[in-house]
Amino acid sequence: MESYRAPMRSRRDDVEASLAVERALALGLCGIGGRLERIPRDLRDALDLTAREHDERTARRLERFAAVPEGSTVWTRDPDGRFVAGTLSGPWRYDTEPAAYAADLVHVRACAWGEPREEHRTPAAVVATFRRGGRNFQRITALDVV
Repeated sequence: MESYRAPMRSRRDDVEASLAVERALALGLCGIGGRLERIPRDLRDALDLTAREHDERTARRLERFAAVPEGSTVWTRDPDGRFVAGTLSGPWRYDTEPAAYAADLVHVRACAWGEPREEHRTPAAVVATFRRGGRNFQRITALDVV
């Protein structure tokens, strides 16, 4: 299975940076932002709404996130900066809870998170991917080792 970087931080500057990751770790979720004006009926509807309300690039990002196979490993960093690995265990859904909207973590999948670990106990490719920064969900490859 592949590994993915899941920073779970809103792309919106008006959202507290740690809200999404705290919510995700507490509830066993992995997700990305992209609030919508109405609740989508299904993924296809969410993609159409996202393209209209945000842009095509954001819709493609959502489509890639939803297509990641169950069982894939995802990595994030907790509010203390420690790395946490998880395993995706469910399909995409739109989270309608007010707290999900506040954190801008509305496109979610079930995820079984492990215990936080320090950098020296984390694969080099994971560390290198996070060092580049950014707020995107992205695939981690062995080429990320610098």
